[in-house]
Amino acid sequence: MKGAVIGASTVLVVAVVATICVVSFKGSGDGGRAEEGEMSTSVKSIKSFCQPVDYRETCEKALEAAAGNATSPTELAKAIFKVTSDRIAKAVRESALLNELKHDRRTSGALHNCGELLDYAIDDLRTTFDRLGGFEMTNFKSAVDDLRTWLSSALTYQETCLDGFENTTTPAAGKMRKALNSSQELTENILALVDEFSETLANLGLPSFHRRLLAEHARGAPSWMPDAKRRLLLVSPGEKGFRPDVTVAKDGSGDFRTINAALAKVPLKSATTYVMYVKAGKYREYVSVARNVTNLVMVGDGATKTVITGHKSFMMNITTKDTATMEAIGNGFLMRGIGVKNTAGAKNHQAVALRVQSDMSAFYECRFDGYQDTLYTHTSRQYYRDCVITGTIDFIFGNAQVVFQNCLIQVRKCMDNQQNIVTAQGRKERRSVGGTVIHNCTVAPHPEFEKSVGRFRTFLGRPWKEHSRTLYIQSEIGGFIDPQGWLPWLGDFGLSTCYYAEVENHGPGANMTRRVKWRGIKNITYQHALQKYTVESFIQGQHWLPQLGVPFIPGLLPQQQSGRIH
Repeated sequence: MKGAVIGASTVLVVAVVATICVVSFKGSGDGGRAEEGEMSTSVKSIKSFCQPVDYRETCEKALEAAAGNATSPTELAKAIFKVTSDRIAKAVRESALLNELKHDRRTSGALHNCGELLDYAIDDLRTTFDRLGGFEMTNFKSAVDDLRTWLSSALTYQETCLDGFENTTTPAAGKMRKALNSSQELTENILALVDEFSETLANLGLPSFHRRLLAEHARGAPSWMPDAKRRLLLVSPGEKGFRPDVTVAKDGSGDFRTINAALAKVPLKSATTYVMYVKAGKYREYVSVARNVTNLVMVGDGATKTVITGHKSFMMNITTKDTATMEAIGNGFLMRGIGVKNTAGAKNHQAVALRVQSDMSAFYECRFDGYQDTLYTHTSRQYYRDCVITGTIDFIFGNAQVVFQNCLIQVRKCMDNQQNIVTAQGRKERRSVGGTVIHNCTVAPHPEFEKSVGRFRTFLGRPWKEHSRTLYIQSEIGGFIDPQGWLPWLGDFGLSTCYYAEVENHGPGANMTRRVKWRGIKNITYQHALQKYTVESFIQGQHWLPQLGVPFIPGLLPQQQSGRIH
């Protein structure tokens, strides 16, 4: 089990909390001076430190118990990171103790997943704190973008732990929720501090921060990569210059016959890109690119030729997360020309083809086939280009910062008592950076569904979590999409807090005159979308995509451009 102790303090932490505390004291006014005079110096420092956060009482109680007589912003910053990780670690131990409550396979799986997911949360908190030391006072936005991603991921892992107890019958769900309550609030508080820091510096007009290139921390294909390696990512199998590090071939013509056998030999925590070539064939195996497998590139012979396939489903009494045919966890992952399927079928409900939590990961010319819950864009920054995604219900879901560009999204035929929903974005907290951006894509019926489109309603999305965020931008929307556009999850849940927008789409289904009128439906301009919801601004793709040889549009297409790139 990972430890929960966080690393040493850094220059940026001091800058963050010192700036916030100065502003907080100034903003408190004269009214609180008499009360402050009766407080100890440490209590006053804690109250000032916790002033900008969302869960002030949780922050104050935790620091009063953990920080002792600490008064400096640096000491309090160290304390809040440590106490948050300690609370999550305690929940991990709780998940082990709760094993006595497991009476079915799904509860057992949920408890196991909690141990894994909460370790990821601790890892991302440690990463957030430790890597603060890798930032300097030259362009702070890049630094803050990274911090928000890692903290949002830590929050999502905690929520996914709780999601795993869906439809279980033991008291484990309630006990785990109680165990995680304070750690979730404390993680949100750290995110609030980062937000406050960013806003305060902007308002004060201080010099900005610039993140040093941390190549050793899995940024895909870093700029220092040898030219031969970088060129390899720009060529395809069979072309001159394509020399992978390892080859997988079912017919025995490679180094290994299975992907998992090859993965077992991949160097761990690699600071350089490692290329695996998977020859054409149907690979019936469940593939996991582990957390410590970084900078891995998997190249196939084409998304319909090199195919990884599985059939696990929710009906096997396992969690949705555990149904995935493939999962990409280690950072800096790139996949090109490979298909991933889950063949469980519509009748077996949740059945994931691919789950991704790899930060700064990219998928190019790939295909993901399934029915319900096909593509689980779980956490972190992800980019999909020239891919095909098929499914029925919520078949693009999760809380990653994800941009789909030039992709074909095909809706398949659901069961007679169902309706189709393309997205179910899972942003639970308003400060989370998660969101799904579908840019310059085509939403169309799958060939198997074309003759049945009139019998079923199909929607662009629904709010899985309270602050669900999805945008369709400059995409072609087929006429089979329901005129209302968006579907409620249950009652009025999330309808006023979600963030759904359609910007400059075209096609017969893009007419917005009959769209639902929820408070969460936003009418944003082209300029607003250009500023906030592009590859460059939303996933900071200009820092890591150019080196991967994957084409991308950094901003938006010119206004009112009607052509397609397909």
